[in-house]
Amino acid sequence: MSKEILADVARDQIRIGVLEDRQLVEYYVEKTYDERITGNIYKGKVANVLPGMQAAFVDIGLGKNAFLYVGDLNSYNLGFEDADAIGDLKKAPIKDILHVGQEVLVQVVKEPIGTKGARVSTNITLPGRYLVLMPTVDYIGISRRIENEEERQRLKSLAEEIQPHNMGIIVRTAAEGEDIENLKSDMEYLKRLWNNIQMKQKNGKVPRLIYKDMDLLTRMVRDVFTPEVNKFYVNTSYGYEKVLEAASLISHSLKDRVSLYMGQEDIFEYFNIESEVERALERKVWLKSGGYIVIDHTEALTAIDVNTGKFVGSINLEDTVVKTNLEAAKEIAKQLRLRDIGGIIIIDFIDMDSQEHQKMVIDALEIELKKDRTKAHVLGITNLGLVEMTRKKVRQSLHEVLEKVCPYCDGRGRILSEETMAKKVEQEISRIFRTRKGEAILIEVHPSVAAVVIGAGGTRLSQLEQRYGKYIFIKGKDDLHPEEIRIKAVGSRVKLENFAMPVREGQIIDVIIEDRHITNHNDGIARVDGYVINVEEGAALLGAKAKVQINKTYRTYAKARLI
Repeated sequence: MSKEILADVARDQIRIGVLEDRQLVEYYVEKTYDERITGNIYKGKVANVLPGMQAAFVDIGLGKNAFLYVGDLNSYNLGFEDADAIGDLKKAPIKDILHVGQEVLVQVVKEPIGTKGARVSTNITLPGRYLVLMPTVDYIGISRRIENEEERQRLKSLAEEIQPHNMGIIVRTAAEGEDIENLKSDMEYLKRLWNNIQMKQKNGKVPRLIYKDMDLLTRMVRDVFTPEVNKFYVNTSYGYEKVLEAASLISHSLKDRVSLYMGQEDIFEYFNIESEVERALERKVWLKSGGYIVIDHTEALTAIDVNTGKFVGSINLEDTVVKTNLEAAKEIAKQLRLRDIGGIIIIDFIDMDSQEHQKMVIDALEIELKKDRTKAHVLGITNLGLVEMTRKKVRQSLHEVLEKVCPYCDGRGRILSEETMAKKVEQEISRIFRTRKGEAILIEVHPSVAAVVIGAGGTRLSQLEQRYGKYIFIKGKDDLHPEEIRIKAVGSRVKLENFAMPVREGQIIDVIIEDRHITNHNDGIARVDGYVINVEEGAALLGAKAKVQINKTYRTYAKARLI
C-alpha cells in the first residue's frame, strides 16, 4: 500500500490530507485565527467547585472556563504529599480535594466545542516520536496497534530499562523495530521538556499558558510521518523547510521523502482530493454495489443508516443484505476516520436474522477500525438490532470545522412548508385587522410563500379579502427567510397600492427573466422589487436581461411584452 501526506500551507490555514493508495483517508485543518489548544498545558485557578457533578470549572485564561472531572484528578499536581491521605481521588468528594482559588496544573484533553469549554486533566501526557511520557503516573503501556507479541515484549523490556522513577511510559506505534538508543534519545528530550514545564509553572501570574503543543505541520511529522509514508508533499517553501527540519531530527531517510510541490495547480486539485473533501461533507454516501449509508449528526450522538438502494443482488434477499452490510461496515469505518467523527455512534444495519451474519459484519467493522489512529470501541448489538460504538473525540469533526449552522433552519435540517407559512400569514392578517385600523395591508414574504397565499389566479387572496372586507397586498421578496413575515404597512388602499405596484401601464423597463411561468411555459417571470412581471414569450430569454413594456397591471402581478 502506498501512503502519502499532502500539506497545503496558506497564510490563514494549514490543510493536511493523508492518502492511502491515492484515496483520502484522513483530513486535518488548522486555522491561524482559531488555533487548536488540545495538548496545551496551563497553570489554572479553580473558579467553581460543583459537588453535585463531582467536577470543577478551572479558569485557564481563555474565554470559557475549562471542565475538570474528579476522574481526571491526580494527587501529584495537587499538593498532596501522601496520596493515601484522602484515599482514592476518584471516589473522594471533590470538595475535599479542590477549593475555589486553588492553583492547578492542567492539560487540555478535549477542544472547546459550541457552548462547552475545554476539558482538562491533571494527568499530564507529553508525546514524543516513539514514546509518551506520563510524569504523574507509574505505568508502562504498549500501543495496541503493535500486534506482534514478541515485539510487544521486546519493547516492554526496553521501556522498563529507560523508565524514569515514578513516571509512566506509553510506547508508540512508531517505536516498532527501533533500538534502545532511539528510545533513550526520545526519553531524554521528554524529560527535559517536563523539567522546563515544572520550572515555568513555579513563578508568574495565574492563569497562564505553560506549554504550547506543536502546530499541525510539526505534529504530522511527529505522529504520522512514519517509514510507511512514501512521500510528504508541501506546497510552500516555508512549510517545506519546516517539515524538513522536523524530519531531519528523526531520520535522514525520512528527510529524503519530503518534496516541495511546485505545480501551478492547487496541490489538492492536482491529487484529486478537493472533490473527496466535498463528498466527505455530504449526508449520503453511495456504496459501489449501489447501496448507500446516511450519516446524521445530533447533539448527543451520530446516527448512521444503511440501505440497499439500487443493489438488488443475484441470489436471495439474505445474501443481498449481508453483502450490503459488509460493504457498509468498511465504508462506515472509513468515513468515521475521514470525517473525524467522535463520541457515541449508532449504526442501523439492514436487519439480519442469522447471528453468524451479524458477527461477520461486526468483525468487518472492527478490522477496518484498526486502521484508525483514534481509539474506537464497538459495544455490540442492542435488542433493537442497532450497533453501538464509541470513538474518542478530541477535536471538532470535519463538518464542525468546515460548516456552520444553517441560518434558514437554525440547524433543524427542515423549514416550515409554504402551505404552513401561508396559514401563518392568514393568522397574522387576522390579528392585524383585529387590532389596527386601516382599509388595506401590505405584507412581504418569500416568493414561494407569496405564490401560495395568492393562489391560482389570485383566488385564495380574493377569498381572504372577501372574508375581512379589506384590501390585501402580498409582495414576494427573494431576500426574505422562507419563514419570515414582514408587515410593511397598514393604511389606505391608494397609498398601499402605490407601494405594492412599482410599475405602471405603458412603462418600458429592463428586467431579468428569472423563471418560466408555472403553467404557460413559453412565458417568463421577472420581478421588480418583489412585484411579479409575467413576460409573454419570455421563457426563451431565461437568465438574461430583457427590455419589456408593461401592458396591464394587477394588484399581485403585471403583464408585459418583449420589445
